Amino acid sequence: MSTFGGFTREAIDFLVELAAHNDRAWFQPRKDDYERLLKRPMEDLCVALAGILDARGLPLVADPGRSPFRIYRDVRFSKDKSPYKTAVAASFPWRDGTRDDRMGAYFHFEPGSMSAGGGMWHPDPARLAAWRRLVADDPASVHAALDDARFLAEAGPIRGEMLSRVPAGFAKDHPDADLLRLKDVIWSRPLADADVLSPELPEILASLYSASLPVLRLLASLRTEG
Repeated sequence: MSTFGGFTREAIDFLVELAAHNDRAWFQPRKDDYERLLKRPMEDLCVALAGILDARGLPLVADPGRSPFRIYRDVRFSKDKSPYKTAVAASFPWRDGTRDDRMGAYFHFEPGSMSAGGGMWHPDPARLAAWRRLVADDPASVHAALDDARFLAEAGPIRGEMLSRVPAGFAKDHPDADLLRLKDVIWSRPLADADVLSPELPEILASLYSASLPVLRLLASLRTEG
């Protein structure tokens, strides 16, 4: 069984160098370094986190084969043809009856921008409509979940991509206009380098995700029509 020992300062330095030399000529001779410093530690993190999530009864999936994102960028429709991402990350989808890859938790490892987050990313139109109905019809439940989510005091408010105006069917001056305008419903909290370099990172992430459960459970409870 893999053991997570923490990321290293060398891993941060590798991504700094990759950002300065984002091409195959630089990366290919150093692919083994990438796998040693970043790919395998991320997989080990997922293994360790999976055990903690199960032990705490948190319905999130940490899978070393599926949670980490690939380092390779999809450049087919991008003007930026840089072949590699300059950050590594992993997602931990919600699992409560059925797995939902659009909702769950997230870990982001990038020099100068380490963070943990979670919520609902790019939901389908029916689920987004259900969120807006809940905000309009039962704002007390929404605000109770936000108030109960202990991470919010330090993570900042629920956020995400937003419409430029309140969607049709809702009052323009609605008191929860910002919640109605959301296209994603997410939170993000910065992490210190000391957190991501620590062997305790799986515990740190699990505690943050546990604190966000009121919001995650609210989003999982959304009922779509039809």
